[in-house]
Amino acid sequence: MVNRLPGKRVVGVKQSIKAINEGIVKIVYLAKDADTELFKNVEKLSKEHSLQIVYVDTMKELGKMCNIDVKASTAVVLK
Repeated sequence: MVNRLPGKRVVGVKQSIKAINEGIVKIVYLAKDADTELFKNVEKLSKEHSLQIVYVDTMKELGKMCNIDVKASTAVVLK
């Protein structure tokens, strides 16, 4: 069984960036096979906000962790 992300979460680059900027994020999940530009932008922003980053091997795996039927490049767990 695939691990699920705990608590309330937001999936997707735009919503993740918005949540990070609002200061309501505990943990950031990034798929290693996501588009390089998207990956680097979210990774940089996460580091600037001193957030914990968890790297997941594939977008498909991250989608399953988020309990959705599509791939996900980023997801965040909210405070």
